Amino acid sequence: MAGLEPLYAWARPAISRPQDALVCGIHWELIRHGYRCLGTGDQPGPDERKSELLPAGWEANKEVYTLRYKSTDDARELLLKAIMVEDSMILNVMDRSSQRVSDVTLAVADYINPEHLDDFHKVYKNTEELRTRIASGIIAPLGAPAGKARKEPESTEDVHRDENPLRLPPRQPLGTRAPSRPSPLSPFAVGGEDLDPLGGRSGGMIVDPLHSGIPQPGIDPSSGIPGRLPPGAVPPGARFDPFGPLGIGRPGPDPDHLPPPGYDDMFM
Repeated sequence: MAGLEPLYAWARPAISRPQDALVCGIHWELIRHGYRCLGTGDQPGPDERKSELLPAGWEANKEVYTLRYKSTDDARELLLKAIMVEDSMILNVMDRSSQRVSDVTLAVADYINPEHLDDFHKVYKNTEELRTRIASGIIAPLGAPAGKARKEPESTEDVHRDENPLRLPPRQPLGTRAPSRPSPLSPFAVGGEDLDPLGGRSGGMIVDPLHSGIPQPGIDPSSGIPGRLPPGAVPPGARFDPFGPLGIGRPGPDPDHLPPPGYDDMFM
């Protein structure tokens, strides 16, 4: 609880009971969450100023501690009453602007070592639990000041979008040309697409008539085929088996019209 040590050293002459030390710790948690102490009592006094220190006479009533706080942005004013009931302390906090009330009950012995009031390093225990109880029971219900509002974590969806190898790449806009593929004529490209189906390589076992190793004119089915397919009917880069003449000047026979090897061999 950084910052509480100098506060405790300053307030040590006024701390004579375990509940005094607990009020000091609660006060510092409110300071940490963006509030400043105005003074004691239910009503404001003359020449009050916001301070991180406890006001004079804060420990005068050992049964009911009454402190008033104001947020650093002046949006909220809290009235804190710490009421001792046997060995427990009931914290009742009201936001005067919204009239909302929150309360928390703390067992003093759970957070204070009464035999070590002179030693700051031993007087407090379970400090993380105390901080959580104050934050969840008082700060959260009443709302933290604007300067202390927690920021929402940024979405990591866009940050890690490119790290997932199974994510499909975004489609290209209609009318754009598909990305160029590696030349399938290379002897080292054989079977490459089967080994790395996500790498955009060529040379797989599935025959693609437009990428079968025979140089072809610039045919891009994703751009559409006049009179047959509208632009965008074939996704960019997809395998496409033409079902008719693709235009004038196509060299060689249509791949669908090629006879199988040895078709006229009677022993086949």
